[in-house]
Amino acid sequence: MNIYFSCSITGGRNDQPVYAAIVDWLLGQGHEVPTAHLARPQVMAAEVTIEPSTVYERDIAWLDAAEAVVAEVSTPSHGVGYEIAYAIMTGKRVLCLAREGVRVSKMIMGNPGLTFARYENEGEAVEGVQKFLRQEC
Repeated sequence: MNIYFSCSITGGRNDQPVYAAIVDWLLGQGHEVPTAHLARPQVMAAEVTIEPSTVYERDIAWLDAAEAVVAEVSTPSHGVGYEIAYAIMTGKRVLCLAREGVRVSKMIMGNPGLTFARYENEGEAVEGVQKFLRQEC
């Protein structure tokens, strides 16, 4: 399955180990994740040289090709919010994951067009993705 993984880049990278655990699990299960590089520690250095219009066009093309979106939303991000809304408006299934105890926008938590789940550790985050994908099939 082609899965678009969305996470904070410029808003903060404190949850990068969780991003990596999710993406590594998805790839290990044979899923295509065009945004896998976003889960890597060196993403900031790689993305800084790319023009904003190029990022927009590339990411929209990846969203259009995706069958589902998995977004980690613990760290607020304009880009992640945009990607979630775009995915919903284009009929994609969306999972939003957030660490237990962090404040998340009520626009995300209350949206019936997506699945929202909390986790306490990397293992629970991956379990949330597994559960979401089982519902997808």
